[in-house]
Amino acid sequence: MNVHLIIEYAIDGISLGSLFALFALGIGLLFGIMRLINFAHGELIMIGAYGFTFIVSPPWPVRILIVLGLVVVAAVAMERVAFRHARGADPDTLLVTSFAISFLLQNLALLLFGALPRSVALYPFLTDSVRVGTYTIPTIEFVTVGVTAVLLVSFGAFLNRTRMGVQMRAAAENFTMARLLGVRANNVVATAFALSGLLAGVAAFILVEQTGIVQPTIGVSPVLAAFVATILGGLGSLTGAVVGGYFLGGLTVALQALLPLAVRSYRDAFVFGIVLLVLVLRPQGLLVHRSTYTRV
Repeated sequence: MNVHLIIEYAIDGISLGSLFALFALGIGLLFGIMRLINFAHGELIMIGAYGFTFIVSPPWPVRILIVLGLVVVAAVAMERVAFRHARGADPDTLLVTSFAISFLLQNLALLLFGALPRSVALYPFLTDSVRVGTYTIPTIEFVTVGVTAVLLVSFGAFLNRTRMGVQMRAAAENFTMARLLGVRANNVVATAFALSGLLAGVAAFILVEQTGIVQPTIGVSPVLAAFVATILGGLGSLTGAVVGGYFLGGLTVALQALLPLAVRSYRDAFVFGIVLLVLVLRPQGLLVHRSTYTRV
């Protein structure tokens, strides 16, 4: 490959890694506090995706805000109805609860909307491309990288410089001690779910703009990628989740470019094979865990 192609693939890898990092950040946020891998996070993405399908009247900026609010409310309702009552249970119980919610919402979507994919009206600005020198880059890739960067910086500032952020970090370190010191568990967990919902809503918007379709299983692949990235980066570290997301995205694009055509359809098998090798060599993940909420 020449330098031109290498740069194009690098841009694609950064864009895909940014999307995976968004997925992983939503998963890692809840794991830090509740030790919960929330597989129902994919259904929050699904709710946001269907929101962009049916909420079509307002202008795009208002439409985006409405859908983001809808997903945040759904995430908080999920915590209040299901996870709050199981909060003191074993991690296995929480995991089964997340699976139950995931399957419930998927099947509810099947009943309401059917199994066939639905097309989504795309934001006109994001269907264009930007020409930088000799490179033609889709606008959606710029938006994906830019939005992810803004969210990472914002989350870092929130967790390190706000009262609620400090309480969330304290709860992640030792929930029992944090409660004894006056941290309100309900507020901390609800805030974590709300932030997770916000990330899911943003991810849904980007995913819909990239694919142009919505279906009940649209959140399955993102939550799998988020889970792998979180494990790969190191459970308990938000920075690790982000690093794992970028590593997974870059690896996926690299193999798509380097594998021979005869085996390119088996790209995902090679991706997970390399992930398995990395975890064999570094079972703790790419980053050594020191604090649940390290700076992002």
